[in-house]
Amino acid sequence: MFEIIVDADFSAAHNLRDYKGDCENLHGHNWKAQIVLESGELNSLGIVIDFKDIKKITDDIIEKFDHKYLNELSEFGTENPTTENISKLFYQELRDRLPENVSVKKVTTWESEGFGASYFE
Repeated sequence: MFEIIVDADFSAAHNLRDYKGDCENLHGHNWKAQIVLESGELNSLGIVIDFKDIKKITDDIIEKFDHKYLNELSEFGTENPTTENISKLFYQELRDRLPENVSVKKVTTWESEGFGASYFE
């Protein structure tokens, strides 16, 4: 099995509905996401996926979040834009855009240094 690791970052604001505390107020983070892809095979060039291709896919997804108020995104109409839910959404968006022989193993998102959450299936 092979793993590809991609790091990305974005800045965004959110607030947690029904949270009793400071995070109920509008606030922002400089988020970091780490994406782990896996494949049991390499292509004819000896790679899982071209880093340029995965960077484009990742950048397209990041663009949706970067410098946005996450609560206004349709995906967070009823769910809170928590670190956990952001990781899950990244995972789902990546899964739908990858070549057949490449899968998402795990997405971990940090809202600040030392505090993050992962999603995997």
